[in-house]
Amino acid sequence: MVDDNPLRAAMRQSLLEGTALSVVRAHDAAEALCLIQTPEFAQNLSLVITGHTMSAISGPEFVAELRSRMPDVPILVLSSAAQFEAQYQGIAGVYFSQTKSPEELRALVNRLVRSRHLRRA
Repeated sequence: MVDDNPLRAAMRQSLLEGTALSVVRAHDAAEALCLIQTPEFAQNLSLVITGHTMSAISGPEFVAELRSRMPDVPILVLSSAAQFEAQYQGIAGVYFSQTKSPEELRALVNRLVRSRHLRRA
Protein backbone atom coordinates (compact mmCIF):
# COMPACT_ATOMS: atom_id res chain seq x y z
CA MET A 1 0.00 0.00 0.00
CA VAL A 2 1.40 3.38 -1.02
CA ASP A 3 0.08 6.28 1.02
CA ASP A 4 1.80 9.48 2.09
CA ASN A 5 -0.93 10.36 4.61
CA PRO A 6 -0.02 8.68 7.93
CA LEU A 7 -3.52 8.71 9.42
CA ARG A 8 -5.25 7.41 6.30
CA ALA A 9 -2.52 4.80 5.82
CA ALA A 10 -2.87 3.52 9.39
CA MET A 11 -6.64 3.24 9.02
CA ARG A 12 -6.43 1.42 5.69
CA GLN A 13 -3.67 -0.86 6.89
CA SER A 14 -5.67 -1.79 9.97
CA LEU A 15 -8.77 -2.35 7.85
CA LEU A 16 -6.96 -4.62 5.40
CA GLU A 17 -4.66 -6.58 7.71
CA GLY A 18 -7.17 -9.41 8.12
CA THR A 19 -7.98 -9.38 4.41
CA ALA A 20 -4.55 -10.02 2.97
CA LEU A 21 -1.70 -12.12 4.31
CA SER A 22 0.17 -8.95 5.21
CA VAL A 23 0.00 -5.30 4.33
CA VAL A 24 3.23 -3.39 3.81
CA ARG A 25 3.04 0.37 3.66
CA ALA A 26 5.34 2.46 1.53
CA HIS A 27 5.34 6.11 2.57
CA ASP A 28 5.61 7.32 -1.01
CA ALA A 29 6.09 6.21 -4.59
CA ALA A 30 9.88 6.25 -4.36
CA GLU A 31 9.85 3.89 -1.38
CA ALA A 32 7.39 1.59 -3.17
CA LEU A 33 9.59 1.43 -6.25
CA CYS A 34 12.61 0.63 -4.05
CA LEU A 35 10.70 -2.16 -2.29
CA ILE A 36 9.85 -3.92 -5.53
CA GLN A 37 13.53 -4.01 -6.44
CA THR A 38 13.97 -6.60 -3.68
CA PRO A 39 13.34 -9.96 -5.39
CA GLU A 40 11.86 -11.63 -2.29
CA PHE A 41 9.41 -8.77 -1.81
CA ALA A 42 8.44 -8.54 -5.46
CA GLN A 43 7.96 -12.31 -5.74
CA ASN A 44 5.37 -12.32 -2.94
CA LEU A 45 3.52 -9.19 -4.01
CA SER A 46 -0.14 -9.88 -4.82
CA LEU A 47 -1.58 -6.37 -5.14
CA VAL A 48 -0.49 -2.73 -5.02
CA ILE A 49 -2.91 -0.22 -3.53
CA THR A 50 -2.26 3.44 -4.16
CA GLY A 51 -4.05 6.73 -4.20
CA HIS A 52 -4.65 8.82 -7.27
CA THR A 53 -3.22 11.93 -5.59
CA MET A 54 0.32 11.82 -4.22
CA SER A 55 2.71 14.54 -3.22
CA ALA A 56 5.86 13.90 -5.28
CA ILE A 57 4.52 12.13 -8.36
CA SER A 58 1.10 11.79 -9.93
CA GLY A 59 -0.85 8.58 -9.57
CA PRO A 60 -0.76 7.85 -13.31
CA GLU A 61 3.02 8.44 -13.45
CA PHE A 62 3.59 6.10 -10.51
CA VAL A 63 1.28 3.42 -11.91
CA ALA A 64 2.96 3.58 -15.34
CA GLU A 65 6.41 3.22 -13.77
CA LEU A 66 5.24 0.39 -11.52
CA ARG A 67 3.62 -1.36 -14.48
CA SER A 68 6.86 -1.14 -16.48
CA ARG A 69 8.68 -2.93 -13.66
CA MET A 70 5.95 -5.38 -12.66
CA PRO A 71 3.65 -6.06 -15.59
CA ASP A 72 1.53 -8.74 -13.91
CA VAL A 73 0.69 -7.35 -10.47
CA PRO A 74 -2.79 -5.82 -10.18
CA ILE A 75 -2.91 -2.19 -9.07
CA LEU A 76 -5.85 -0.73 -7.17
CA VAL A 77 -6.17 3.06 -7.34
CA LEU A 78 -8.28 4.64 -4.62
CA SER A 79 -9.73 8.11 -4.99
CA SER A 80 -12.72 10.13 -3.96
CA ALA A 81 -12.41 12.19 -7.15
CA ALA A 82 -14.84 11.40 -9.92
CA GLN A 83 -13.70 10.41 -13.39
CA PHE A 84 -9.99 10.04 -12.77
CA GLU A 85 -9.89 6.68 -14.57
CA ALA A 86 -9.31 8.28 -17.99
CA GLN A 87 -5.86 9.38 -16.84
CA TYR A 88 -4.82 5.70 -16.63
CA GLN A 89 -5.99 4.82 -20.12
CA GLY A 90 -3.68 2.34 -21.81
CA ILE A 91 -2.21 0.93 -18.57
CA ALA A 92 -3.24 -2.71 -18.17
CA GLY A 93 -4.22 -4.35 -14.89
CA VAL A 94 -5.38 -1.20 -13.12
CA TYR A 95 -8.55 -1.26 -11.04
CA PHE A 96 -10.34 1.72 -9.53
CA SER A 97 -12.39 2.26 -6.43
CA GLN A 98 -14.26 5.14 -4.92
CA THR A 99 -15.71 2.90 -2.21
CA LYS A 100 -16.50 4.51 1.08
CA SER A 101 -17.47 1.36 2.96
CA PRO A 102 -14.78 -0.75 4.67
CA GLU A 103 -16.67 -3.90 3.66
CA GLU A 104 -16.64 -2.91 -0.02
CA LEU A 105 -12.91 -2.20 0.09
CA ARG A 106 -12.15 -5.50 1.84
CA ALA A 107 -14.27 -7.42 -0.68
CA LEU A 108 -12.54 -5.75 -3.63
CA VAL A 109 -9.07 -6.40 -2.21
CA ASN A 110 -9.98 -10.04 -1.51
CA ARG A 111 -11.23 -10.48 -5.08
CA LEU A 112 -8.09 -8.95 -6.62
CA VAL A 113 -5.71 -10.94 -4.41
CA ARG A 114 -7.58 -14.20 -5.12
CA SER A 115 -7.52 -13.57 -8.86
CA ARG A 116 -3.77 -12.92 -8.69
CA HIS A 117 -3.19 -16.21 -6.85
CA LEU A 118 -5.38 -18.11 -9.32
CA ARG A 119 -3.37 -16.74 -12.26
CA ARG A 120 -0.11 -17.81 -10.60
CA ALA A 121 -1.33 -21.39 -10.02
